[in-house]
Amino acid sequence: MKKMITLIMVIMALLLTACGGAKEEKAEDNGAFRVGLVLSTGGLGDKSFNDSAYAGLKEAEEKLGVKIKYVEPANVSEFDTFLRQFAEADYDLIIGIGFQMRDSIVKVAEEYPEVHFLMVDEPIDMPNVISATFNEPEGSFVAGSLAGMMTKTNTIGFIGGMEVPLIKRFGDGFMAGAKYINPEITTFDAYVGGNSPFNDPARGKEMALSMIDSKADVIYHAAAGSGMGVFEAAKERGVYAVGVDSNQDGVVPGTVLTSMLKKVDRAVFAIIKETKEKGFTKGQKDFNLANDGVGITDLQYTKDQISEDKLKRLDQIKADIISGKIDVKAEMSKLK
Repeated sequence: MKKMITLIMVIMALLLTACGGAKEEKAEDNGAFRVGLVLSTGGLGDKSFNDSAYAGLKEAEEKLGVKIKYVEPANVSEFDTFLRQFAEADYDLIIGIGFQMRDSIVKVAEEYPEVHFLMVDEPIDMPNVISATFNEPEGSFVAGSLAGMMTKTNTIGFIGGMEVPLIKRFGDGFMAGAKYINPEITTFDAYVGGNSPFNDPARGKEMALSMIDSKADVIYHAAAGSGMGVFEAAKERGVYAVGVDSNQDGVVPGTVLTSMLKKVDRAVFAIIKETKEKGFTKGQKDFNLANDGVGITDLQYTKDQISEDKLKRLDQIKADIISGKIDVKAEMSKLK
């Protein structure tokens, strides 16, 4: 009996400490709008999705005066824990990054119906969740069109982190863009997989070298940190790579032909700003080529390697996608 009473007292003490910690943290921020960010696996330094999300968070801190905090889970099993910690601390907006976090956002949002969440990359229809989604195929189609114009071997490749629908959208859009230029282009695709699909550069390099041995001379990745290995392989063999999510052109200048920009930083900043200034509104916000949510870089390091005719054709392809003259989904369906 004494043991039972002691256990109950310990549990109550822990609960009071947790509640007190949350209140103290909120008091220290003097009522400021607080945003918590749970990054995807791979964390900061991926020069990709996570870094872009963090850039949007930092911009909100600097321009909007919000208080920020971010965490870097070692693996997916930690998502729930970090989301709950922010919810317990009563953050004004909690952001989850990447498709792997969808189930955790749903679970924790159900547990804390008064807390507001932003799910970046997957649609969630819940009263306390905003979803930011991106038209990856449109941006990838533009990058693929450029690859189709620049390949000398008529062979291109795509390396994704995991073989899931979201990642395949990148690869299919890219290959459709290349085949729009030349239907006879040969395409390869492969997925890193394993325990660290988005943070295994050695595996990414191995796959890229295999594709290069099969004559691929432009390789696109959607594999976060694993993509750094793709860049290494491309540099060693003197072929082009295509970056993803953030501007990766400067990682290996001249080797990275362009990067497909998935402007997570813009989405994160815009939604924080709107929520802080106008209040929380649930729903899905789509970012596409027309509203500058996706696209490619300004080709800072490779523009002089691309003829004016090709650049003009690329601009026309962008305009045709926006106007609806080019139906990217229809072009992708031709791959099957």
